[in-house]
Amino acid sequence: MSENSSEQKILKGNDLVRLNITTALVQVLVWPFIYINLFMYYTYRKKPALWAEPRFSFFSQMLLADSALFLMTDFAVITIHVHLLMPLAFCVPFVAVMHGLTHVSPTFITAMCLERYVAVCFPLHHVSVFTPARTTGVLVVVWLLSALRPFVDLCIMLSTVPRSYLNGWNFCYYEIILVTKWHMQLRGNLFILNYLALIAILLCCYGAIIRVARRASGDDKKAAAKGQRTLLLHLLQLVLATLEVICPYYEAQIMRTADLNTYIIVRYFNFLAFVILSRAIIPLIYGLRDEKFLVAMKSVAAGWKGSKVHAGR
Repeated sequence: MSENSSEQKILKGNDLVRLNITTALVQVLVWPFIYINLFMYYTYRKKPALWAEPRFSFFSQMLLADSALFLMTDFAVITIHVHLLMPLAFCVPFVAVMHGLTHVSPTFITAMCLERYVAVCFPLHHVSVFTPARTTGVLVVVWLLSALRPFVDLCIMLSTVPRSYLNGWNFCYYEIILVTKWHMQLRGNLFILNYLALIAILLCCYGAIIRVARRASGDDKKAAAKGQRTLLLHLLQLVLATLEVICPYYEAQIMRTADLNTYIIVRYFNFLAFVILSRAIIPLIYGLRDEKFLVAMKSVAAGWKGSKVHAGR
């Protein structure tokens, strides 16, 4: 119990002003993007014309996953703010689901990059490669891959802790599953290998699209240039996700060399920058930049406005 109490102190600290500011920042950042994400998902569901394009199917799943992640993260932040301890029997599956959701967006980004690669480099084969059945298969595979790592972590935890462990109480954060040093190191190494593989795939797709753009002319050249810009934005977001992976390593170094409040400030900055903001830019990249999706959003918004005017009469 003393070990759990020590961890709680690390996460909460003793600076109430800092805790109030960081909690308020989370609310300011999270809720607007939840509304934006849900509006975009509603737009996707209301416009069947968007269903036929694989990239919009991938995008819709990212919106759902990130909205759920924002809600669960906000719940965890608020419980820490009010010092509400939760039973570990609830927290362990809760943080496992939350951790699985953090993998959904980077994996779907990679799937979208591969889809754009096929669309630009092999346009005649795009329809036959990304059939509705295969697109659905990709969706299922991405969700299964995202759930695999927290499932493995759960199996390792259950094999290393006594049964009484789940009877305890604590804050909901992922470290409650990583009860041994070797497990934490294994998780960190697998994280890095995973994101290096995703970045390698993205760079290969980007290089291939650049070659096509140089050889193309006219409309083909414009399409290739657009795909090139989109992949650059994909790469930016994947780099942000990779920075999220290495955060625990330099956080651990700061914890050993600096005071508690400095450590907590750094931890919250990493959380806001690489967990919240890196996912908050998804709608700006894929929704507002895509002309077809933007037209669909304007149509839905105009429909809402029209229905309100009609109801007012």
